[in-house]
Amino acid sequence: MKKTILFSAILLGLLVVLQSHTQVYAQPYGTGIYNVDVPYGSQTSLSISTSGNVSIPITPTTSGTLATGTNNVTVTSTDVSGFKLYVRALSNTNMTNLGATLPASLNSSPAPLSINTWGYNIDATSNFSGLTLTDTLLKSLTVPAKSGNVTTVTYGILLDLAKPAGNYNVTVIYTAVPQTT
Repeated sequence: MKKTILFSAILLGLLVVLQSHTQVYAQPYGTGIYNVDVPYGSQTSLSISTSGNVSIPITPTTSGTLATGTNNVTVTSTDVSGFKLYVRALSNTNMTNLGATLPASLNSSPAPLSINTWGYNIDATSNFSGLTLTDTLLKSLTVPAKSGNVTTVTYGILLDLAKPAGNYNVTVIYTAVPQTT
């Protein structure tokens, strides 16, 4: 029996929080970051993109089969202070397939998956954390990323024969925000 797991890793938006009445002023001479190659006298930019949906084909066994797939998240920023990259589930951490569910791992830090759970990591090991509904920091970069900084997110599923075959889906949100000093 072959089961296919499909992640809907959808980028739902770039979150940049600005207050409408906040005035921003240049720092006094000599207090910035010296010798950083960013545009002088213009606004900084921040963008995010992914490599798209992640599909993980898996053929389960009685004792459980681990399968993985990756998504590359690229953040490009000209901000001298860098950025922070977060991940979370949109509205539910369970993968669903016509009423059947595959829950996210309960691992709060990277560890082996339990049977019939899924998770993610950024170190390409066989240890995974469970996705939550709150933003979880994936990466914090404190320098500009003019050419783009890539974070490879690996998703893992440990499945046995108890789950019905089909396409299990979950929506994942990646958020990049400017780094604050």
